Amino acid sequence: MSLRRWSQLLVLPILLVVALASYGLLYATHQPAVSAAPVAASSTPATTASTLPDIASVAAKVRPATVLIYNFGQTTPGRAVPGQDTPGTSSGVPQGAGTGFIIDPSGYIITNNHVVEGAQKLTVTLPPPDNRSFTATLVGRDPQTDLAVVKIDGQNLPTVPLGNSSDLRVGEWVVAIGNALALKGGPTVTAGVVSATGRDEQEPPNASGSAATLYDLIQTDAAINPGNSGGPLVNMQGEVVGVNTLGTTQAQGIGFAISIDGAKPIIAQLRQNGKVTRGYLGIGAISLTAPVAAQYGISRDTGVLIGQVQPGSPAAAAGLQQGDIIIGLGSVNVQSLQDLQQALTTQFKPGDQVAVKIDRNGTTQTVNVTLGASPTP
Repeated sequence: MSLRRWSQLLVLPILLVVALASYGLLYATHQPAVSAAPVAASSTPATTASTLPDIASVAAKVRPATVLIYNFGQTTPGRAVPGQDTPGTSSGVPQGAGTGFIIDPSGYIITNNHVVEGAQKLTVTLPPPDNRSFTATLVGRDPQTDLAVVKIDGQNLPTVPLGNSSDLRVGEWVVAIGNALALKGGPTVTAGVVSATGRDEQEPPNASGSAATLYDLIQTDAAINPGNSGGPLVNMQGEVVGVNTLGTTQAQGIGFAISIDGAKPIIAQLRQNGKVTRGYLGIGAISLTAPVAAQYGISRDTGVLIGQVQPGSPAAAAGLQQGDIIIGLGSVNVQSLQDLQQALTTQFKPGDQVAVKIDRNGTTQTVNVTLGASPTP
């Protein structure tokens, strides 16, 4: 099915070229000039009043720290800006609106990369009754995981705690909070259940046709509407367990959030360095699953199948080849592309020499690779 996105904000090409089928997934970033797309109602089964979760208490705890982010671009010379007296001069205009949430009193805010990408200026507005507005600084962003950190300077800022997505159970209640359609009056609250965990889904393609794949996503039937991108998905303790990012118009009650456990090391690097430094192989690859194995006549159904080795890359220098199946990286057992990416992000750095265990034509081999630095966005 063809892919579309809620916004025109672009996602930069990813490091790993992944060719995976996807649903009609949409970024949940609201464009002021775009009318709202229909969103399916939650499919959560009805329950009696005595068993209903206390959504109101959760919302009261999290909503004050859930902020509206406006991304301002730069006008084209000669183009008049509404409300501007002198046509033809450059001025900031809103490209789109999204959501973020404050994680500590010093003003650090987590959101999606596609919310802040391409911005010349970012503004952050706290919900009522606070209503304070700030010019935000982009601390760093990571297109590969669709995460970003921005910062504001203010006093007595509300915060929301981070939980552990690994503790989630399928069927557990969760609450999605975000600035749906950038409506006035503050964030919208929707509730549902954890439909599944560990999902891998392809993002909408950018202008060049490239599309990143996000891993270890939480699937939920809590409505994720345009404008919700970057907002928190929280458990019933009011702890963030995911970062809302994708919705679909081609199925009912399906939305996706980046798991907070996977986001934590990315957020830490962005706060400390302004970027994510990964060990870089320079391959295009897909997770080897039973259907993929059947398609290519491969007996193994786990690992990472190399579809492309980029010329001049560390992988090419080490002799890795198209068709090799990566099954280990150092001491890490690699069963999927998620395993490989997580290891390259959290356990290895550029310059490390790592033993890559591969299956080549049914024979297990070890190839030593000196990792490079991942290209910057």
